[in-house]
Amino acid sequence: AQPGAGARAPGGPGGGRGAGRASNLDRYGRDLSALARDGEIDPVIGRESEIEQTIEVLARRGKNNPVLIGEAGVGKTAVVEGLAQRMAEGDVPEVLLGRRVIQLNFSALVAGTRYRGDFEERLTGLIDEIRAQSDEVIVFIDELHTVVGAGGGGGDGGGGAMDAGNILKPALARGELHVIGATTLEEHRRYIEKDAALARRFQPILVPEPTTDDAITILRGLRDRYEAHHQVRYSDEALLAAVQLSDRYLTDRFLPDKAIDLIDQAGARVRMSASTTSGDVRALQREQEQAQRDKDQAVAAEDYERASELRDRLSELERRIEESGRRGQDRERIAEVTVDDIADVVSRATGIPVSSLTQEERERLLGLENRLRERVIGQDEAVSAVADAVLRSRAGLSSGDRPIGSFLFLGPTGVGKTELARTLAEALFGSDERMVRLDMSEYQERHTVSRLVGAPPGYVGHEEAGQLTETVRRDPYSLLLLDEVEKAHPDVFNILLQVLDDGRLTDAQGRRVNFTNTVIVMTSNLGSEAISARGPRAGFGRGADGDEEERRERVLRPLREHFRPEFLNRIDEIVIFRQLGSEQLRQVTDLMLNETRHQLHAQDVAVTFTPAAVDWLAERGYQPEYGARPLRRTIQREVTNELSRRLLRGELTPHTALTVDVADGRLDFRATAPADAGAAGT
Repeated sequence: AQPGAGARAPGGPGGGRGAGRASNLDRYGRDLSALARDGEIDPVIGRESEIEQTIEVLARRGKNNPVLIGEAGVGKTAVVEGLAQRMAEGDVPEVLLGRRVIQLNFSALVAGTRYRGDFEERLTGLIDEIRAQSDEVIVFIDELHTVVGAGGGGGDGGGGAMDAGNILKPALARGELHVIGATTLEEHRRYIEKDAALARRFQPILVPEPTTDDAITILRGLRDRYEAHHQVRYSDEALLAAVQLSDRYLTDRFLPDKAIDLIDQAGARVRMSASTTSGDVRALQREQEQAQRDKDQAVAAEDYERASELRDRLSELERRIEESGRRGQDRERIAEVTVDDIADVVSRATGIPVSSLTQEERERLLGLENRLRERVIGQDEAVSAVADAVLRSRAGLSSGDRPIGSFLFLGPTGVGKTELARTLAEALFGSDERMVRLDMSEYQERHTVSRLVGAPPGYVGHEEAGQLTETVRRDPYSLLLLDEVEKAHPDVFNILLQVLDDGRLTDAQGRRVNFTNTVIVMTSNLGSEAISARGPRAGFGRGADGDEEERRERVLRPLREHFRPEFLNRIDEIVIFRQLGSEQLRQVTDLMLNETRHQLHAQDVAVTFTPAAVDWLAERGYQPEYGARPLRRTIQREVTNELSRRLLRGELTPHTALTVDVADGRLDFRATAPADAGAAGT
């Protein structure tokens, strides 16, 4: 019988009752060597070094049990499959010729062992079978850490029975069992290293994440398998995009696994869209059958006019069926996965609009400054500084292991700091809902620092995730607004140092959170007295260059006294906001009134604010110490409340044109009746 017979059904009855001493191996194992001979294992590309190291360890006299250690998805199992393929081809040293690699299914081994001693008996019997053919069998245990505590009734063997790790140790020590293990770095540290007697019997082999170039080579090697499965073609550009986009946007996973998932899902989507044509044809055929029945009934009833109409309808349906069939054949023949398909999959996974992942991103970035200026009035220097920093990052001319941009916004209240952050989030990430706001006044005490990254084990609330790390881990493509950052405890800045410099942060549970796709904006009122002291409507930096430098120094002086130099040195831009002048206030007022215009337009009412009305509102709503914030309250009190009353009284009906002017020192609302307004509401 074939050595790998029955290995295709792990956990099943395996090779049957007549398989002799290999029955347990067949029942609980999967013969990778047999699968490799049959060509049922995907080709392994770019892991020659790790395969060679594994062969070297297996060929040793002692400690010849390698354990592959690496992050999830980097290709640990693929290394073992590559070894099985080389064994099947005879491309191994003589000491390994003729051996089989059996992947042990530990869950099937443990399943059904309800009583004490069942698991030990089953595992001991399996070890006896392997010992009897130790020169032929190499056992592969994926997720090696699961053997620690398996079957023992508890993680530390506290259930009164021996766990799998303790049962395996003697056979491993005597060299009667050849095992290849695979586990992650964290799980090896938590489970294997704690058991020194078990750890010393394995030789670690690190499996690093492949580079992007290696990942592209791997995808090209797998292309034929996925093309045959999905019946599509993958362009070289699509494979390149899968690696680049996954490396850039799917930062919590590892190559090549995340890139392979992208091409797999994109292939499924393209295939599904290509198969919809057959559904259209079936619908047309059903309509054709119904039309034929109606025509036969019309002829039988001697309604020849109706029959003539149905005959023309049948001819039209026949033409459409033939056209749809040809289109479906063409689509199936040329179905190809493109860069747009890959970008669409990434977009659905991350929530980033597709347009921001392809060539259109360049146009979005080049127009970023203009989009910001449309919403943020009178802060051209601040807008330019923010836009330039984002452009540097997106163009690849800044460090790739730092956030997209980190900014410290300085200025008095109501000058547009938060509005610029909200507008930047909408321009970069497609929605202002991607702005996450943390009020740093809530982190003034030392113990509140743990809320950012989570409490350490043993402390109350250690099972809860950190507010900062969990927010970014779940939505890494966002703008993080740290409001009134100067009020935070000094220990908070120790955490921010790592984020601003390395773009990464480790939470209390040991998970690394990536901040490289995040924009960090911090706001502060420090130094705002130096800006507002120049008087209302004066603005900031409007004088000579020497005066501007002096004023900037006055603003930055309290900043340097409060923050440490290493913190300020890691910020991309310290942006100083001007105090709004009279012209800027008028523009802000007009911008706020646009919201009222749009709300009334939805009810088919056209409203016009005269320049005098805008000036009147700007004058009433400006308070130097509060900036532009009182403007919104003034508009609500003087405009929105009056419009609400008129709407409820039925005075503003569809197609009404309303003009808001100033008369006798107050706002004057004049409505034009619909009959006279014509199309005023359009």
